[in-house]
Amino acid sequence: MFGRNSKVDLALNRDVEKLIATGGKDRILPIVQAGEPVLRQVTVPYAGQLSKHTLSKLIETMRSTMIEAPGVGLAATQIGLGLSIAVLEDHMREEDEGDSREMAELPFRVIINPSYEPVGEQTTSFYEGCLSFDGYQAVRRRWLDIIAEWDDENGERHKERMHGWPARIFQHETDHLSGELYIDKAEIRSLTTYENLEDFWCDDPVPTLAASELGFDL
Repeated sequence: MFGRNSKVDLALNRDVEKLIATGGKDRILPIVQAGEPVLRQVTVPYAGQLSKHTLSKLIETMRSTMIEAPGVGLAATQIGLGLSIAVLEDHMREEDEGDSREMAELPFRVIINPSYEPVGEQTTSFYEGCLSFDGYQAVRRRWLDIIAEWDDENGERHKERMHGWPARIFQHETDHLSGELYIDKAEIRSLTTYENLEDFWCDDPVPTLAASELGFDL
């Protein structure tokens, strides 16, 4: 938790302002790709190092970049910034009703210094992608239910039980802030291009056929 007594790091604040400026008037930044060191670094906890104005612009820039990609989450490391900040947003569509991945509405939120703990032992395995591993997806096992904790942009602490696809998104982005990519613990034999995923494995979100044909365990 951070508050009004937090001390702004002037040098970092200037660096972040410069980063934001590279996004132009639309505030859309390039997304860092796998192999760049920042994606493998444990982020610095956010403790008010940025002014309120700069933090607000950073959040707007991250959201614009995420939507443009398009994606449902973006961690600060994915724009080259080693602070423990991420943004999430996903909305239900008509075709998502009854989806076995248990899609649910995830309104826009900023998660700062997030963490999570599993609830129970149930897991699910589905294809998952990443804006920093562009062009591919792979099956990743995740906790079905978690207790998520985070600070918001105003320094307020939140604790919430999350389930299904929103829980998966929260886990994915929180892992980014610890230097982990989803592919680290994915079923490597399931790795597929977006095109092949659509051609071969999209009829059923549960990757049973892919597991059989490609030779991996669910």
